[in-house]
Amino acid sequence: MSRLISDKYKEWEELCRQRFDKLKANEEQLNRYYIDLYDMGSEITPEVDDNDVTVRLADLHREIRSLISYAVGCIFGRYSLDREGLCYAGGRWDSSLYSTIIPCTDNIMTVNSPDSGLTKAVIGFVEKVYGSDTLAENLRFIADALGGYGDPLTVIHNYLRKDFFADHFKVYKKRPIYWQFTSGRKSGFTAIMYFHRYTPDLLSALEQDHAVPYFEKLKAQLRSASALHKSSKGAEKSGYRRDISRLQAQITEMEGFIARLHLLAKEKIILDPDDGIRINYEKLKEIIV
Repeated sequence: MSRLISDKYKEWEELCRQRFDKLKANEEQLNRYYIDLYDMGSEITPEVDDNDVTVRLADLHREIRSLISYAVGCIFGRYSLDREGLCYAGGRWDSSLYSTIIPCTDNIMTVNSPDSGLTKAVIGFVEKVYGSDTLAENLRFIADALGGYGDPLTVIHNYLRKDFFADHFKVYKKRPIYWQFTSGRKSGFTAIMYFHRYTPDLLSALEQDHAVPYFEKLKAQLRSASALHKSSKGAEKSGYRRDISRLQAQITEMEGFIARLHLLAKEKIILDPDDGIRINYEKLKEIIV
C-alpha cells in the first residue's frame, strides 16, 4: 500500500469522480422518467449541470487543508488515530484513547518557528502516518498544494502561522473551536489552543511557559543583532539595522501582550461551553485574533 499522499489523493479523486458521475446519471435518469411521464420532452431536457450535482468533486487545495486540520485535531486530542470519529469535545478526558499520536499536554501549541510547536507537531504527524521514508516527498506535495514560496517546511509553517486560523474561522462560520492567541500585527508571538480543553489555568501556562520565554529569546536576539551591527560595515550594517528595528517593534508588542495576558491570567477566567463560542470569545478578546 502506497505511503504517498499524492497516491492517496488520486484514489480519493477517482472515488469522488465515480460518486459524482453515478449521482449525476441517476438524477438525469429520474428527469427522463418524469419528462416522459408528463410528456414534457419539448419543454425541458434531462441533462443536469455539473454545478447542480449535490456531491463535490475532489479539490486538492481543499483536501490538503482538511488533512492539516485533521492533524491539528489529533495534536490537540479532538481526534485520535486509534479511534474513529470524534474523540474529545468536552467531558471526561481519557488518555487511553491515544497511543499513536499523543496530544499536547498543556493544550497550547506555539506557531513561532518551523522547528518547534505546531509546525513540528504537524510534520511529526505526517511522518508517523505516512512513514519517514516518504516524508520529504509528502511535505513537498503538501507545500505545492498550499502554494507559497520557499522550501516545504517554510511553506507549511507560513500556512499554519498566517492562514490556518483564517481557514478554520471560515469553515466553522465564525465559531472556531481552535483559538489563536496573538501578540499583535508585528507577529511577535502566536499560539493556538483547543476550546474544549481550556481550563482557568491555561492563561498562566501560556504566560509563564510560552510567552515569557519567547520574550526573553527576542531580547537575546536583539542584543546579538546590536553587537553585530556595531562591528559590521556597509550593506551588512544596514541589514542588521533592519533586524534591530524589527526586533524592537516585536519586543514592544510583546511587552503589551504579556501585560494583558498577566491580568487575564490572574482572573482565572472560566469559559462555559453552554454559553456558546461567541460569548466565550468575548472574554479573551484582548489576546486572541
